[in-house]
Amino acid sequence: MGVKQGAVFTPLNPLSSVSEIHKQVNECGVNFAFTVPENIKKLELLAFPVIVVPENEKDLKNDCFSCFFSLVYGNFDLTQRPIIKQEDTAGVLYSSGTTGVSKGVVLTHRNLISMVEHFVRFEASQYEDSCSKNVFLAVLPMFHIYGLSLFAVGLLSLGSTIVVMRKFDIYEVIRVIDKYNVTHYPVVPPMLSALTMKAKGANGSKLQSLRQVSCGAAPLSAEVSNGFVRAFPNIDLIQGYGMTESTAVGTRGFNTEKFHDYSSIGLLAPNMEAKVVDWNNGAFLPPGSSGELWLRGPSIMRGYLNNKEATMSTIDKDGWLRTGDIVYFDQDGYLHLSDRLKDIIKYKGFQIAPADLEAVLLSHPEIVDVAVTAAKDEEAGEIPVAFVVKKVESLLSPKHVIDYVAEQVSPYKKVRKVFFTDKIPRSPTGKILRKELRNYTTSKL
Repeated sequence: MGVKQGAVFTPLNPLSSVSEIHKQVNECGVNFAFTVPENIKKLELLAFPVIVVPENEKDLKNDCFSCFFSLVYGNFDLTQRPIIKQEDTAGVLYSSGTTGVSKGVVLTHRNLISMVEHFVRFEASQYEDSCSKNVFLAVLPMFHIYGLSLFAVGLLSLGSTIVVMRKFDIYEVIRVIDKYNVTHYPVVPPMLSALTMKAKGANGSKLQSLRQVSCGAAPLSAEVSNGFVRAFPNIDLIQGYGMTESTAVGTRGFNTEKFHDYSSIGLLAPNMEAKVVDWNNGAFLPPGSSGELWLRGPSIMRGYLNNKEATMSTIDKDGWLRTGDIVYFDQDGYLHLSDRLKDIIKYKGFQIAPADLEAVLLSHPEIVDVAVTAAKDEEAGEIPVAFVVKKVESLLSPKHVIDYVAEQVSPYKKVRKVFFTDKIPRSPTGKILRKELRNYTTSKL
């Protein structure tokens, strides 16, 4: 309703720290906010109205929700509606992009329309029966582009039923799939691992209604995908690829009776162009050759909020988005993700910018220098690891460092391991040599 009236939305992670909330609120120029009662304390010090929203319809008439009730059922004169153009801003979502600190991704109405068209054309074309018979399980957070594009926008246009869970609990997931005859379950890799390990032994559940599991937001290992396929051969497993900067549109997994490739992240989405280029000289590369993936299409963001430099380094003059991911196309047109140029840490599907954590760590009075990188983790995919140079005679312990960061960031961003060192490895230009650090963590963890 708000977007229809010309309002711009910016979703917030409910687990964000107060400082993270203030940063986003100030950058976006927020005028008012919606939240559930349990998060009101984080927002009460902000200098604008906060509208409290009930979690179910029966509570709507309670006094504490009167403002929201009036907004929904009030008699407003909507005759003077603003003219909304497709190129106008619809929302601002935060992403670390290809490098650096988190940035506001400006998405237009055109971006969202093209994203819906992607789901309508591609999702619906895979099934002969009516899409309205499909039941999707929503466990993915809707402040993330993956959950937002699927559940808050795209699937509703198909008439699909969506079952929303408050938080992820694998045993509750299994119960809900059976109770509501869920047919489709979008996940991130850790959710798929949990389903593979727990579903077979959970009260005899066979997930009989489940037809498809789609995985995205982080790379899926062959071990996890093959384990799921062996455990549930009758459930279609596909991978997809997208970014906040592409409004979640990129590829969509597509397996047929004759072709099954669970390692692929799928075929290119409708209305999307792609090319693979040599990351050293920008030369176009043929199928079978690995290079950086560039995307172009109507779902590509307008740019980064108030950051012209970052926008120009990410989108070239011809509209190509440099993804920072290393891929190759096979001879059948399926895309395969092999590596990342960017430094982003993928923790359970969430993006964590090392620069964000480094800024927090450097604010500690006993820390002289720091570098944050990723370490592989069986459960989470990757975890943030900090290399810390502390002041001489400092008594800082790894626990002190971990607790210091935890007090200032969202839970998923917490540093999980700390190594003290005398020097951070850097290039002659001062760039942190994260590859050396990642190699160290591999040998030690």
